[in-house]
Formats: sequence, C-alpha cells, structure tokens
Amino acid sequence: MAILHRAELHPSKLDLISPWLNNQPWAYDSAEPWERVAAYRFDDPAGEVGVETMILRAGDGPELHVPLTYRGAPLAGAEAWLIGTSEHSVLGTRWFYDAVGDPVYAQVLAQAILAGGREADLFFEAQGVLEPTPGSAEVRGSGSEAIDDLAAHPVETTTQGAVTTITTPAFELLLVRELGTGLPTRVLQTLTGTWETQPESVLLAAVADRA
Repeated sequence: MAILHRAELHPSKLDLISPWLNNQPWAYDSAEPWERVAAYRFDDPAGEVGVETMILRAGDGPELHVPLTYRGAPLAGAEAWLIGTSEHSVLGTRWFYDAVGDPVYAQVLAQAILAGGREADLFFEAQGVLEPTPGSAEVRGSGSEAIDDLAAHPVETTTQGAVTTITTPAFELLLVRELGTGLPTRVLQTLTGTWETQPESVLLAAVADRA
C-alpha cells in the first residue's frame, strides 16, 4: 500500500516536472500547460522510495506516461535523471527523479509485470489512522510468477523514439512514453492500464526477451 500525506509541496509536482518534460525528446511541443490525467503507484518493499507514474497531456495532444521516484536523499550516480527538488511540508526536501534511472523503479515494475501485480492501494494517514482513498488508474501485469531478488542495479537506459529501454543485470524493460506506441515483438510479459479517459486497456510497459 502507498501512504499519502495531506501536505503541501513547493513547487508542486506539475510545476517541477513541466520544464523538464518540455525538454524531453519523446515529449511533444504544445503551447498548452501539462495537465495530470491519472496516476498510479507501486510500493517500494523497503518503504523508502515513492514510486508514482503520472499520465499527462497538454491540450488535445496524446497522453504521456511519466514515471517518477521521490527520495529523501540524492541517489548516488543518478544525477542525469534528477528532475529537481521540492519541499514537502511533512517529509522535508524530496529529490524527484525520472524513474527510468532508478533501480527501485526497475525492480518494482519488473515484479509487477512478472507476478501479475497491480497498482498499490492508496491510504491517507490522519492522526495515526489510515483512510483508504480511491486511485485514478488501474494497472495489471500479465505474468503469474514472482521472482525474488531481481538484480536491478546498475541500470542502463536508452530511449529510441517514444520507447525507453531499461537494462539491468537480470532483465530488460521496455517503457512506453507516448501511449499508443507499439513495442518490439520480443515482448514476454506486459503491464497494461485503464483510467477515466482510457477505458480500454492500453500497453504501458513490458519485460522483453534479451536473447
């Protein structure tokens, strides 16, 4: 489960992400501001890293798939993936990363895909009581077998068109950046999702055959 705080964030996530997103080669140009359409989270087994994926759109453009990780301290060696920092009124300074460069994201995404996992349940914490809150997106992995101790460090990341490849010692992931983009035929298992503006299941990511 993911525990949320009723807190303020300065700058806000969208204010922090938007300038970075405008400079990404896989993001389209638009005079309209970026808006959040939906989001889903995964759990970090160690409980240290926030893992949230946002579905964003500007104007009438296509929806983009933007995974983020939030950390309470900088991730060593991940300077190239740092989006920026923001002040959380409960948790203090948070370092925001493009999740494709974060080994925790690679691990939890691969586990969700291979084990047939789903998004984390969301709860607000209020005076020590956890209050469930509905999410805005539902995702599901196509696999059926969890693999323990996936070696997800180090990660190597390349992007071609609107697909980012995340390579680790144990597996390779393909991440769709612009939704509707197809993936190579070497896909083994997939992550798909639905939300209010996307009632039919759409491909989000996959574990690929490295052979």
